[in-house]
Amino acid sequence: MRVLAIDQGTTNTKAVLVDATGKVLARASQPLTTAYPKPGWAEQSATDIWASVQAVIAEVAAHNGAPDAIAIANQRETLVVWDADTSTPICPAPIWQCRRTADECAALIAAGHDPAVVAATGLGINPLFPASKLAWVLRHVPQAAALLAQGRLRAGTVDAWLLWQLTGGASFATDHSNASRTQLFDTAKLEFSPELAAMFGASVACLPAAMPSDSLFGTTAAGATALPAGVPIRAIMGDSHAALYGHGIRKPGVVKATYGTGSSLMTLTPSRVASDHGLSGTIAWTDGAGTAYALEGNITVSAQAAAFMARLLGVGDAAALSALAETVTDSGGVSFVPALAGLGAPHWDDHATGTVTGMTHATTPAHLARATFDAICHQIADVYDAMAQDVGHPLTGLRADGGASGNTFLMQLQADILGQTVQRMAVEEVGALGVARMAFAALGCQVAEIAESQSFTAKRKGAERMAGRQQWAKALRKSQL
Repeated sequence: MRVLAIDQGTTNTKAVLVDATGKVLARASQPLTTAYPKPGWAEQSATDIWASVQAVIAEVAAHNGAPDAIAIANQRETLVVWDADTSTPICPAPIWQCRRTADECAALIAAGHDPAVVAATGLGINPLFPASKLAWVLRHVPQAAALLAQGRLRAGTVDAWLLWQLTGGASFATDHSNASRTQLFDTAKLEFSPELAAMFGASVACLPAAMPSDSLFGTTAAGATALPAGVPIRAIMGDSHAALYGHGIRKPGVVKATYGTGSSLMTLTPSRVASDHGLSGTIAWTDGAGTAYALEGNITVSAQAAAFMARLLGVGDAAALSALAETVTDSGGVSFVPALAGLGAPHWDDHATGTVTGMTHATTPAHLARATFDAICHQIADVYDAMAQDVGHPLTGLRADGGASGNTFLMQLQADILGQTVQRMAVEEVGALGVARMAFAALGCQVAEIAESQSFTAKRKGAERMAGRQQWAKALRKSQL
């Protein structure tokens, strides 16, 4: 038995063919680009996203035939809006990084709506989430309101868009993990809320059906992809949730961190909770065992900071920047706060800007490079510390995945700054394997846990670690002036 896992991310789309032993049989990948048409705006072409999925499916299918099932892990909080009659997007898709609705969100908070939204969804009002984006589309895209009135408007996260295309428009659905990230979903009632939609100026009439993550979501349509008709789609999860599942985390205590364009830290909680320290309460997944809840912290710019600084310094790519950073023992007092699209968890400041502090005549490009990798780790540590405060007891370590987790220098630096053991998994595609494991479980098969690749233990003494954290905190404050 084989499952084809589609891992649709911000920078690329991957397809991973997995067998029932957990072995990866084939891989394919297609890059994607993000446009930044205005300050604070970030968007992608939904048509390009779908084309990338078609391409990776075709590449895998050409040499391996049809799988027994499909599973989808997807970038979250990105909003796709399309016409049901034509299956054509009516505007570019504002991605999770987009801050175009910052002012509208601030106005809702000022009007006192945040407590009610947090109570229903676990999420503080923020432009990260699709609720304000959908309201923006309804106000600013000319045909949106008319299509809504005609019953032709469809709006959903990337998983809903891919499911629609895979099934030839026969299925319009999402799973509970993705729905819980829209800020329009009541995570206690497990349904979209008309009251929340009205508060934002959106509508639930154009939203998909919300289903458990291990549902039979539909089957492939003839001609949609290189696959034949009738292949079942048996699992859908947001990529961060899929990674948590892929790590084999099934009880509270351990934190998962995905190092990608941004970063997501997630830890399971015994029940539905709301954060008092700048995090989000969310649904991890829903399956035959019930609904699993979690705390999450989203960092807006994480590993992307390395690509940004590499471009500024003209050193090539993030790998070259890492090599440069390793030529110095510390940042020489330099701190870089990569608030290039505001600050996410646990600070939540849409107006913060990228800031470099502490430069002197002695500062070299290597110090800036080192400060960049320090920044990635300090942001992770900020969220990790907030999680420990929310759960009320010490956490038991960090499990890392995502492309940047393959950087051994970064992983050791993370352990040193965190003061905790960091475990890096043996494969990069933990999210894809996680959603594949859920699909196998839905098909009655159990897949072995992913083995660890390497553990990194903290080498810094407590005083040295605290001094670095204090330097970072000062730089953070300056970025928020």
